[in-house]
Amino acid sequence: MNEETVTLCAASAYDRKYFFNPEFGKLPSNIQKELQIMCVVFTEECGGIISLEFDEDGELLVKVRADEEDITYDEISAGLLVHELQKEKRELFEALENFYKVFFIGID
Repeated sequence: MNEETVTLCAASAYDRKYFFNPEFGKLPSNIQKELQIMCVVFTEECGGIISLEFDEDGELLVKVRADEEDITYDEISAGLLVHELQKEKRELFEALENFYKVFFIGID
């Protein structure tokens, strides 16, 4: 399955870096800041890498991964935290999906 995605943002505990895709620079600065805080806090708590990506249908995916050798990464905690984020940030994620669908895919 070769699914094309567009990365909105990502954070890495390994590089201690955050990436925000400049194509989404029209998002309000408070939304950009909220995404940054959310991703950085996730990597500080669980380690690994988190990314928010849009699939070809405009659905926002929360992806997490870790290096195979990383014995400090807790996959169970990461899964629980992703579920918690999806629940707490549901309105934000839905608004981001709508934004992407309108401005990038062209769906009304």
